[in-house]
Amino acid sequence: MKTFFNAAAYIRLSREDGDKAESDSIGNQRRLIADYVKEKEDLAVYDTYVDDGFTGTDFNRPSFRRMIDDIEAGKVNCVIVKDLSRFGRDYIDTGRYLERYFPERDVRFISVTDGIDSAKQAYDMLLPIKNIFNEQYARDISQKIHAAVRTKQRAGEFIGAFASYGYRKASADKNRLVVDAYAAEIVRRIFALYIRGCGKLRIAAILNEEGIVCPSEYKKINGENYRNARRLNSTSYWTYSTINRILQNEMYIGNMVQGRKHQQMRNRARTADRSEWIVVEGTHEAIIDKDTWEKTQELLRRRTRNVDLQRNTAVFAGFLKCGDCGRALVKKAYVTEHNGKKSESGVNYYCGTYVRSGRQYCTPHKIGYEVLESIILGDLKVMLQNMDNLKALVTGEFGSVAASDSREAAKITIQAELEKVRKLKKAVYEDYREELISKEEFVSYKQDYAQKEELLVRQLLCVEKRTGSAGENVFDTAWFQRLLEHREVEKLDRAVVVEMLHEIKVYENHRVKITYNFSGEMAPLFADIVDG
Repeated sequence: MKTFFNAAAYIRLSREDGDKAESDSIGNQRRLIADYVKEKEDLAVYDTYVDDGFTGTDFNRPSFRRMIDDIEAGKVNCVIVKDLSRFGRDYIDTGRYLERYFPERDVRFISVTDGIDSAKQAYDMLLPIKNIFNEQYARDISQKIHAAVRTKQRAGEFIGAFASYGYRKASADKNRLVVDAYAAEIVRRIFALYIRGCGKLRIAAILNEEGIVCPSEYKKINGENYRNARRLNSTSYWTYSTINRILQNEMYIGNMVQGRKHQQMRNRARTADRSEWIVVEGTHEAIIDKDTWEKTQELLRRRTRNVDLQRNTAVFAGFLKCGDCGRALVKKAYVTEHNGKKSESGVNYYCGTYVRSGRQYCTPHKIGYEVLESIILGDLKVMLQNMDNLKALVTGEFGSVAASDSREAAKITIQAELEKVRKLKKAVYEDYREELISKEEFVSYKQDYAQKEELLVRQLLCVEKRTGSAGENVFDTAWFQRLLEHREVEKLDRAVVVEMLHEIKVYENHRVKITYNFSGEMAPLFADIVDG
């Protein structure tokens, strides 16, 4: 019986890949595939999937993902493209789809102009070479575009997608900035308030109280498809970090500042060192005069506080989150008075949104350090007191597991810890960027996590190399051995928190949700203990 195929007509176009407007146009691809299907009795187009403006070096494209979902759902069992470059220009992922993913799911693949049809013949030896040429072509185009962009930047032309708040692109020349009168007035007011002595939080509160929309919302109101990747989805108001960025933005004195981030093909964008930025003076009308700018920068330098690390070590930095809005909690010392003398007595934590923007955006979620420490210590002590029976439990539960399975379990455990440490590194950086912790604290924690990451990588390599024995079990894992080291926990310190905890969410009325680092095979062993 002849098989009938429900085909996905996949179409892609990207000027960044050097696609030719006429031959590779959406309309031309659509017509070519339609004409091909008309001549085939065993084919019918189930749906057309179009990714317009998406590079072929990345398969994370919306219509491509929708097509894969339809394949997984059994709606589509054939994919048709004009040529291989329309499918993708990353030869590794392209090969994986064509040689593994599609065959495993009995999906027929047809590339019309390349004469490829997997139902008629196996892929020839030239297919990988074609994929490599497609990627190299895209890489060459990427390098040329990058060089062209840098040339425009050095000439003082604006090449960004969105202008800084206070400016807009000139209607006649998108590479030139002109002043947006309304937003520029807000920018001038922010600088004036700061020079008069208002703090960044107070300035944000004033603007919020007056109902002035924040920069991201203002751009949306003006029809721009803008999204700030640095902010939470729930944040639609002025924040400390927004004010801070505006006060340090050199664009406002008429200088074009570009090249803050650098991205190579398929790689994530990285923040460039300030020495690598491209700064061209006097390219557009200034909103802030030089005198005001210099006064502001001097004030910013003066107000940078020096932190005593011995006294201000943030044990929970990077771990505490508001259970409702998701912002990091802010540490605040409280003072008591005895016999007329004031003394710093302890620390409370508050929701960062509440501290910065007020109760209309989130509630305090107040919790004291002592209360939090008591809750966590109580949990940990109960668990560690039950360690005497744990080895027998582990042996009885997992003693018969083969050595290879045990090594795999150890690998999974260490990999999970490694992922956790990397997330914590990112979380601490975000806390530093939001100025919840000082630069000194950030550097200290960063070094902490870097050392821990290096240790875990070495342990992972060790587990992968060792041959193991029949007597191996979960009890021998690196994670478990470090757990044993903390049998007596009388006081929380940074090392214990990093080892034991993944995340702490604080809700109102001292309700706390703690996520521990118990994963894989270890989770069932502690489930009852933790819940108890």
